[in-house]
Amino acid sequence: MIAIIDYGMGNLRSVQKGFEKVGYEALVTADPARILAAERVVLPGVGAFRDCIRNLEQGGFVEPILQVIAEGRPFLGICLGLQLLFSESEEFGLHKGLEVIPGRVVRFPDGMTEGGEKLPVPHMGWNQLSFRQPSPLFDGIADGSDVYFVHSYYVQPDDPAVVAATCTYGREFCAAIRRDNLVATQFHPEKSQAVGLAMLKNFAEMKG
Repeated sequence: MIAIIDYGMGNLRSVQKGFEKVGYEALVTADPARILAAERVVLPGVGAFRDCIRNLEQGGFVEPILQVIAEGRPFLGICLGLQLLFSESEEFGLHKGLEVIPGRVVRFPDGMTEGGEKLPVPHMGWNQLSFRQPSPLFDGIADGSDVYFVHSYYVQPDDPAVVAATCTYGREFCAAIRRDNLVATQFHPEKSQAVGLAMLKNFAEMKG
């Protein structure tokens, strides 16, 4: 069973539909016991970091998430679901994250330019991945593939060895991480058409 954590923030139905399109059933659930029982777990997220952490804590999701990851079951974080795995975020003040991956979440600076043109924040739209290490999420996917982003903040891991892919928007930033059976993306696979659906299929078929 694939469990998608429903903690009141995230594009849950679109992620669920993405898995259905590639032939896998996924359950949207707000029940921590179901998350603990799942073979693989997805943490999506849209919104403010502080609100998401609060909802995870109040919903009783923190310990199940940490246990699933510690046991080596496949775990996928998407967008804010990637950022929540880190030590802290500077969004609307300094806020503690789940501390699974050492590092912090920072904002793109205003005033970035490319080719003489000012780059708006948030970074929104299609952009190209550069793979940095093998990840089961990327099996069969070409380096340089385009994926869909919507974000103003990005992660800075303390250990560069966890960086699975980068992207460039005014600067090179971490677009995906991988550590053992933990994978997470700053971009939205469920919005990234055929490439993103292939990633969801790869996650559904990851070995536990």
